[in-house]
Order: sequence, then structure tokens, then C-alpha cells
Amino acid sequence: MNNQIRNVYIWDMDETLILLKSLLTGTYAEAFSGSKDAQKGVEIGKMWEKHILQISDDFFFYEQIENCNKPFLEALSKYDDGRDLSDYDFNQDGFSPPHDDLNKSKLAYRHRVIANKYKQGLHNIFDQEMMDLWDALYKMTDEYTDGWLSSARTLLEQCLSENEDPTIGHTAVGGIVNSNDTGPWHINVLVTSGSLIPSLVKCLLFRLDGVISYENVYSSWDVGKLQCFQWIKERFNNQNIRFCAIGDGWEECEAAQSMKWPFIKVDLRPSSSHRFPGLTLKTLGFYFSIVYGNPESENNEE
Repeated sequence: MNNQIRNVYIWDMDETLILLKSLLTGTYAEAFSGSKDAQKGVEIGKMWEKHILQISDDFFFYEQIENCNKPFLEALSKYDDGRDLSDYDFNQDGFSPPHDDLNKSKLAYRHRVIANKYKQGLHNIFDQEMMDLWDALYKMTDEYTDGWLSSARTLLEQCLSENEDPTIGHTAVGGIVNSNDTGPWHINVLVTSGSLIPSLVKCLLFRLDGVISYENVYSSWDVGKLQCFQWIKERFNNQNIRFCAIGDGWEECEAAQSMKWPFIKVDLRPSSSHRFPGLTLKTLGFYFSIVYGNPESENNEE
């Protein structure tokens, strides 16, 4: 029996792993006391908003299911009978808000298609022109934010690969347990206050799908972050599991305190180390050690 510690990193999305609202409101630029062009940030934010909504509607059924938000994609999996959907007409199946089992099945079918598209990635959805536009917008945003997006993704990659032990059953990309596969041992989970489908699209657009699997994306829109945190603890419950929440808001802070988990508050200000670039595995290890007292954690914060 292996006693290796497994870390579950629970991330907020907006103004943590990505920047969007703070670009649109100018809050991000204001933190730089005039050295950032606030209007450029607003324009970048508007472009992201447009793409997120358009892709959600065009490829992920959002126009049909906007008012049917669920906290995670597999919430209705018991209503999915495994039907072959290759010739299924989603525009003619009479779907309406799922108050009965038939419409719950229809929503579950849509969730299955969404999950498959997420696993396949945007390169299987976009044509070359859209790929080029997306790539240019990502690079422009990353440059404007001094590498916020790319450094956040790099840290999530490091979280998954930290102290890997190739002799034990690993997880699929993003952290779903599969004892027959090799892969990351630690787990990234996303808990966002946004609705589920646009949040999954954000993961794809902001290049987080390789470090957070669709099964590990939770929407707290209807249920709150504490409920999501409780589900996550139940799902990954083991004496060798350690949890840490990272975000910028009061709700995830209070939820982490209720769960007695370490919480790292992200700060937009350029002088802070609790931002991107800035946040490191060493910092995360420091917070783990405060709560869990693990001697293998880093004992000094940078």
C-alpha cells in the first residue's frame, strides 16, 4: 500500500487563472498606476467575451441550455443511456428545461457531446483562420498581462508533475483516477462562480484543458462554493489527500476556512507575489505545511 501524499489544488478561474473582468473594468490596469493602457485592456476583454459567448453558442449548445446550468458535466450521467449520437439531431429533439426524465436525458446527451469536444480540443473544432485568431488573441493578452496566462498554466503543469512516482497507479490528464494509466499524481480542480458551459469554453480558450479535465470543472453558480468544496472532499476523500484552495474572492476564502483547508488569496497588484507571474510551488508548499504540518513541504515562503 502506497502512502504517498496526493495534493488536490482547487482553483478559482476569473482573476486567478485568467484575467477578464479586471480587464473589462480597468481594475487590472489601475493596479499599475498609469503604466498600462487601460483602454487596450478593455478592448482585449471585449474580444474574449465575444469569442467565449460565440463558441459556447455555436459549438457547446449554450443557446439551448443556458437556463439549465448544472454544477458539473456528469451531474445527469445516470439519465444517459449511452445512445449512439452520431446521427442525433439536437435541433429537432424538442428539448426543454429538464424537469422530467426525458428532458434530463436530452440534457445528458448534450453534456456527453460537450465532454467529448472538450477532450478533443479546439483544434478539432476551429478552422485554421479561427486557430490563428485565437492564437493571436492569447499572445496579445499574455503580453499585455506580463505573462499571467502562460505562467498560470505553467504552475498548473508543475502542480500535476510534482514528486511523481511512476510505480503507482496514476491519473488521467487533469486528475481522474485510473489505476491502469500513467499520468499526473496530483490533481487540479476548477471551482468557478460562472455557469458551467462558458467556464468549460474558457478552459479551452485559455489553454487550461490539458491541466484540468472536464470532470474536474465545477460551477458554483447555483449551489455555492462551499457545496462544491464538500463534493470534492467526498470524491477524493483519503487520509493521504491534502487540499488547497487558490482564488481572489471572499466566497472561496470562507469556504476553505469552513473546510479547514489552506487558502491562498490572489492579488492583482504587481508588487504582490500571490499573482502570476509570482505564485510558485514553493509558496503553495508553505501554505500546505501551515495547515497539514507535512515536513516535506517547504518551510519558508519566498
